[in-house]
Formats: sequence, structure tokens, C-alpha cells
Amino acid sequence: MVRARRILVHDYSGHPFQVQLARALARRGHEVLHVYSESFQTPKGDLAARRDDPSGFRIAGLSLSEPFQKSSFLKRRAQEIEFGRMVASEIRRFRPDIVLSANAPLDTQAVIHKSARACGARFVFWLQDIYSEAIARFLPAAFPLIGNAVARRYQRLEFGLLRESDHVVAITDDFVPYLRQNGITPGRLSVIENWAPLDEMRSVEPVVPESDKGDGLIRAVYAGTLGYKHNPDLLLQAAKALPVAIDVHSEGAIAENLARKAAAEGVSNLRGKPWVPFTDLPDVLGSADILVAMIEEGAGAFCVPSKVLTYFGCGRPVLASVPRNNLARRLIARADAGLASDPGDAAGFIGNLGRLAGDVALRRRLGANGLAYARANFAIEPITDRFEAIFAGLYQMEKQAI
Repeated sequence: MVRARRILVHDYSGHPFQVQLARALARRGHEVLHVYSESFQTPKGDLAARRDDPSGFRIAGLSLSEPFQKSSFLKRRAQEIEFGRMVASEIRRFRPDIVLSANAPLDTQAVIHKSARACGARFVFWLQDIYSEAIARFLPAAFPLIGNAVARRYQRLEFGLLRESDHVVAITDDFVPYLRQNGITPGRLSVIENWAPLDEMRSVEPVVPESDKGDGLIRAVYAGTLGYKHNPDLLLQAAKALPVAIDVHSEGAIAENLARKAAAEGVSNLRGKPWVPFTDLPDVLGSADILVAMIEEGAGAFCVPSKVLTYFGCGRPVLASVPRNNLARRLIARADAGLASDPGDAAGFIGNLGRLAGDVALRRRLGANGLAYARANFAIEPITDRFEAIFAGLYQMEKQAI
């Protein structure tokens, strides 16, 4: 029997599977506070209170005093520190035994870590991305005079926080060499791959038959954030090359620019649409014929597009432009759940889209394979077991030290 603890789960983004874990922990008798940012622009999970939520479970969505300034480095940093202080206030009120923190910008994570330490909580760093690697690729080009110095500062900050954490949960074995090289010992490191909430992302049959979709086109859907790690122009090239409807459910400056460019060039089969509420996501993805995932070459080692896992749960084939060294690419191959090409290979991406659009049997086989993989690997109870074992180990180590 695992002793019940007070656990604060912080997921800056508010993604679906983190809150699923928080609910699962609460169902096992832990008192759980799930904290996320309402101000950060990204698709969210099921963050509304539900009638069947455990009595020891609560969700706190925190909002900044002003709209989030994603494109301004200095203003963004100040807001990330502000948000960290808001989470710190929740930590002081809740007095958790354990803080599990994911997706936090490094300045935010530093404030959360300090607050957890101040109240005596164990701190578990749930490493979704190696942010300092991304910063080192972006900042020197954006700020030639100071970019390298700032990037080195964030590398020291990130790996310092990782070394000072009681435990690190990495989402891919790809991160392990970076962590070992920077002083994170094997006993304080676990690898738990991400998943999708399969009970919520159910596989559904298309809402309408392909022949009755109005324009008669096969429909590909990209749903999620578009940022520096993606190449939206690839979607525009594909829409120009093939008679396939491409719906892009995203928001923000890059998504808006893609929609304007498509309109200016008369590309009517690429359609920009708002983010999808989580409750509607299964139907939107299930009504597609093909689901699209992208990540650029430079991001391959430090970021894994978890939308691929959601796509598996919908039983639809994945069309991916993902580096070969990325876990998502390996998962697609492992499950035989889609077709993948290298970033920058527009011809390969368009060719794979054409293959999927023209072969209904291939789409059904790959979609069924992805769904089978999800059913075999995404059950929440075994995943919760692994997190509970990590939490229990934090206190076992303390007893041994005494």
C-alpha cells in the first residue's frame, strides 16, 4: 500500500495526459492540486472540474496580469517569472509533499523549484523538452551580440535545476546522454514515455463519408501549436501540389501568417481554423482521413511531438515530417502507423500525402495499427504505478539515509 501524499502537479501548458495522471493519482487517495497556465496559448486538455472527480482533486488555472507576450524575449521572461511566483503562492498554500513540474520555461521552473525547497517538498522535474538546447539554436541568431552568453546562462540554469531535483522523469531515452554528461546520476533518473488519454481520445468513425464531405476531397488535419520548431510552409506546398483539403487548427502569429499567405496565393484547399476545444477534439480528428505532425531537424534531439500519440488513439494514419533521431519518428515506425519523411524533404512529404490520399486500404491499416499500439501502451493505471513508485522511492531513500 503506497502512503497517500499531497502532490502538486504543475503542467505549464495544460496538456491532456498530465491532468489525466493527476486525476489517477487522486483516485488512489492522494490529495492532488493540478496547476496550469491559462495565459499560455496552446491547446488544452480536460481541465474543467468533473462530477466524477475524486474529492481530493482540484484544478487551479492561473492567469497573468497581462496577455502573454510570446514574441518579446524580455517581456516574456518577466511574465514567466511572474507566473512562477503565482505557482509558488499555490505551493505555499497547498504545502505539498511532492511537486511534479512539467513544460515550465526555465525561469518559471527555477522559481517553482525554490518554492518547493522552501516548504520541504520533494521536487520531480518532468523533462518534456531540453529547453536550453532550443535556446542555444534560437537566441544567437536573434540577438547576435548577447545571444551566446544568454544561451550559456540558460544551459547552466537548466542542468543546475536538473542536478538539484530529487528525481528527473525524462520522456525519451534520447535525453539520457545529455543528462548523464551533465551530472544527473542514474539513480535519480527514470524514462517514462508520454501517452495520450485513450479513454477520452476514443477512435471514431468519420463523421460523414468521404464522398459526402462537400468538396469531395480527402481531408488532412494538423491540430496544435505552430512555432519555431515547425515548418508551416510544408503544408502550403502540399496544398498547392495535391487536391487534398488541409485543415490547420492552430492560433498565433505563425498560424495567422500561413492563412494569409494561402489566401494571397489563392490556395483555397488550405484552411486555417481555431484551436479545437478538448471535448471536440476526438470528433475533429476522427472526421479526418490523415493526421499531420511536423518538427524541424534542429529540434529533433530535444523535443518530441506528443500529438502523434493523440493521433494513434484516434485510429487515423499519421503523415509526419520528423527527424530520424526523434522518438516520434521511431514510434510511427514501431507501430507501423503512418508514413514519415525527413524535414526539408518537401517532395517526400508530398509524395507520402499522395500515397495516403490515394489508398483507403493503406489508411485503414496504418490507422488500425496506431490504435492497437495506443491500446497496448496508454493504459493509465500502469503509468500511474510508475510515478507512484518514483514518489515512494524519494522517501525510501530518506529512510535509508537516516
